[in-house]
Amino acid sequence: MKKIILLSVLSLMLFACGKGEKEQSIDSLISSKNVKALQEKKVALQAEIATIEEALATLDVKVDEALVGVTTVKDTVFNHYLEVQGNVDTKENIVIQPEYSGTLTSLTVKAGQRVSKGQILGRVDDAGMSQQLASAENQYQLAKTTYERQKNLWDKKIGSEIQYLQAQTQMVSAQKAVSQIKAQLSKTVIRAPFSGTIDEVFVEKGEVVAPSAQGLMRIVNLGNMYVSTTIPESYIGKLKIGDQVDVFLTSLGKTYKGKVRQVGSFINPNNRSFGIEVSVPNPENLLRPNQVAKLKIIDYVSKDAIVVPTGVIQEDANHDQFVFVVDGSNGKTGKAKKVLVKTGKSSDNVTEILSGLSVNDVIVTDGVNNISEGMKLNF
Repeated sequence: MKKIILLSVLSLMLFACGKGEKEQSIDSLISSKNVKALQEKKVALQAEIATIEEALATLDVKVDEALVGVTTVKDTVFNHYLEVQGNVDTKENIVIQPEYSGTLTSLTVKAGQRVSKGQILGRVDDAGMSQQLASAENQYQLAKTTYERQKNLWDKKIGSEIQYLQAQTQMVSAQKAVSQIKAQLSKTVIRAPFSGTIDEVFVEKGEVVAPSAQGLMRIVNLGNMYVSTTIPESYIGKLKIGDQVDVFLTSLGKTYKGKVRQVGSFINPNNRSFGIEVSVPNPENLLRPNQVAKLKIIDYVSKDAIVVPTGVIQEDANHDQFVFVVDGSNGKTGKAKKVLVKTGKSSDNVTEILSGLSVNDVIVTDGVNNISEGMKLNF
C-alpha cells in the first residue's frame, strides 16, 4: 500500500512539474543534456519523497489482531482432592483347610459355584468314628437309664448314696464322650465359612488331605469389597468415617462411589502415614482382590469460588501470575488486558482464583500464548 501511494504521489509531482510554466520538464532537461540542472532536479525530488515517507510512517499504523477463545467467569463449588493409589481387597477371601486328615470321600462343589454360609462342601473319611459314636451313644443311654433308676430309689431312701453318685458320674462321663466324638466327627465335614463363590478347587475326590499351604479350595465373597491405602500424616483430622471417596478402577475404566469405613490409629514411623479402608459397592461383581484403584478424597471445599482453567494462568518476569481478560468487549471483539491474580488450590485442571477476577469477567482461554497487552481480540 505504501509503495502504491508513493508512486501515485510521484506521478502527480512529475505531472505538476510538466505543467509548470517556470520549470522545465525532465524530458527537456535530458534533451538539453544539462547535467547540473538534472542533478538539482534529482535532489529536489528526493527531498520531497523523504517528506512524503515521513508522513506515511505516521499515518500507516499497523494494528495487531488475534483470534482467541474466551469464557465468562462464574462462581461455582470448588472441590480439591487428595489423590492416592490403593489395592482392592476383601476380608472374606480365604483358602479352606481340612480340620481332619484323611481321604476326601466327598466333594460337592466346583470352581465358580455360589455357596451359602454353612453349606457342606465335602467330607473326609472319619476312620470309624461313626461306629464309635453309635457305641458311645448306647453306653450313654444305658448310663442314663441306670442313673434315673438309681435316683428313683434314692428319692425313696432305698439304696446307698454312693450308688446314686456313681450312676450320676457314669452318665455324665458317657455324655461327655458322646459330645467329644461328635465334635471330632464334625471336623470331617467341610462347610462354607461364609456365603461367596468357590474361586478355585485344588483337590480331587479320593485324595488324602491334610492342612497345608495349598489347602482344599479358595472361597471369595465379592459383596464386601474395600480399598486399602495409606495417607500422609498431615491429613490427620481431615478424614473421618463416612467421608465420600471417588474410586477409579484403572483396569475397568470405571469410577465407583465409596465411603471411608476405617481410619488407622497408628502412624508408620518409616513413611509418616496411616492406613484407611474405603468400602466400595460391587453390584456387577466386577471388582476383584488386588486390583489397582486410584482414590480421590475431598480435602477442601470452597463454595461460590471463582475457578479458571489452569493452562490460562501465566507468569511474568517478576514471577507474578496473570491472566488475560477481554477489555471493552462488544460480543465479538475487544482488547487484551493483563490482570494479576492470586491463585489457590488446583484440581481437575482448574485453579481457584482468590483475588484479581470477578464474576462475569471474560477471560481468554485459547490462544493466550499469542497475545499481548492491548492487542485487538476477535472471538
